[in-house]
Amino acid sequence: MSKWIEVVELYKIPVLGSRLIKTRDMDIAVFRASDDSVFAVRDACPHRGGPLSQGIVHGHTVTCPLHNWKIDLHTGGALAPDRGCTNVFPVKIEDGKVYLQLVTEDEASAC
Repeated sequence: MSKWIEVVELYKIPVLGSRLIKTRDMDIAVFRASDDSVFAVRDACPHRGGPLSQGIVHGHTVTCPLHNWKIDLHTGGALAPDRGCTNVFPVKIEDGKVYLQLVTEDEASAC
């Protein structure tokens, strides 16, 4: 069974920025959009594994810093004309704290 864990306080994620969460199995990038929406995706671009946590956030999209692929933070899918996806993890905010639902890579949503 998956469980929710507190990973960071919302104010510690810069608006249009991210925080990197390291797990035993992978790195997860937690993003904060300008509307305070929060998203969590595997910190690996589907193209060449670039660190999405170092990318530029615009709207609900992040641009990979290596080759400018744009990734939809809702789905983890690359925007056309590019193809591919990265895993998406459930997140929630309660009392100003961001919680991540730890699931296996197989359980995480993928487009």
